[in-house]
Amino acid sequence: MLEDLGSLSGTPWVYVIVSLSIVLDVFVPILPSGILVIAAATTAAGTGTAADAVGGVEVTATVHSGAHVAEMLSLMLCAATASVLGDMVAYRLARRGGDRFDRAIGRSRRLTTAQQRLGTALTRGGGGIVVLARFAPAGRSVVSLGAGVAHRTVREFLPWSALAGLAWAVYSVSLGYFGGHWLGTSWMSTALSVVALFAAGSAAAFLMRRPERRTAH
Repeated sequence: MLEDLGSLSGTPWVYVIVSLSIVLDVFVPILPSGILVIAAATTAAGTGTAADAVGGVEVTATVHSGAHVAEMLSLMLCAATASVLGDMVAYRLARRGGDRFDRAIGRSRRLTTAQQRLGTALTRGGGGIVVLARFAPAGRSVVSLGAGVAHRTVREFLPWSALAGLAWAVYSVSLGYFGGHWLGTSWMSTALSVVALFAAGSAAAFLMRRPERRTAH
């Protein structure tokens, strides 16, 4: 994966591939969008680090450092925008789907509970659950579809979706960047970053389940 992204590094195709993966991830949660973001950031960071070492000139290192920052910011913006776009597409489809989506969610106790909690949280201004769900496995799909089925307004859902997408993008790109910067472009740096991403997802899933456990008791 790193070799493939490395060959596309510095071209618009990196952003196209990453964006498509993130947008579609809301419908097919098994897509490795987070891994792609990390791999792209790792490749960019590792490539820039190598160039700095070879250049050996302070001015050259400064130029590469500036290019690094610009590339990381571009990747963050791309990932965050694609995340919000995917959320809103799922939200709109669910909102217009009406009874069909209601029946589909009604067949799942987990989805029904998540929909009810989401509606309550958004109404009370506690949309932090949207941010947590962005990190949890399949949480983004549940939240986006649930918001549409529950007919939450765009004003209620969009700001939290944007915050969630930005937080996830910054975290994922930062993992890839620091991994590539410290360990170079290697499977080890990518693997450690992916582990950290899944750790955040597990923590988010745990925090989202806590209110349910309290209610059960």
